[in-house]
Amino acid sequence: MAPAQEDPPHTEHKGKVNLDKDPSGAVPKDDEGVSTAILKKKKKPNSLIVTDATNDDNSIIALSNNTMETLQLFRGDTVLVKGKKRKDTVLIVLADDDLDDGSARMNRVVRHNLRVKHGDIVTVHACPDIKYVRSRFSHEV
Repeated sequence: MAPAQEDPPHTEHKGKVNLDKDPSGAVPKDDEGVSTAILKKKKKPNSLIVTDATNDDNSIIALSNNTMETLQLFRGDTVLVKGKKRKDTVLIVLADDDLDDGSARMNRVVRHNLRVKHGDIVTVHACPDIKYVRSRFSHEV
C-alpha cells in the first residue's frame, strides 16, 4: 500500500471567511436602528407630513415659517401639492407659527382629494404660473 498523504493535492487552504463582509464581498453599511431614523434630517425638504387643519378653508395649506423659508415660499403663494395615487391639487400657502417644521396642515376635504390621511407624506412644489382667474359670474354683477 502507498503511504497516506497528509493533504490531498486538490485541497488548498483558502483562508478564513471574513464575517465583516457580506457574501458579495462588499463592506457592510452602518445600519442604524429604526428608532434613530426619525431623528435624522430629511433628504427632501418639500416632502411634508400631513396634519389636521384648524380652519375649514378647502384651498389653504398651512406651513411653518422655517418650511416656507426653506422652500422659498411666501404667504399667499400658490403651490402644487401631490398626494397618493397620482392625485394633486393647487393650494394657497399660509404661515402657521404653531406648526412643526416638516409638517403641513390641510383640511379634511383637501386630504380626501389627495387620498392622504394624517401622518402620510405629500410633496409641495411652487407653482408661480397660476394667474388670478375671473369668476364666471363676475360679468353679471
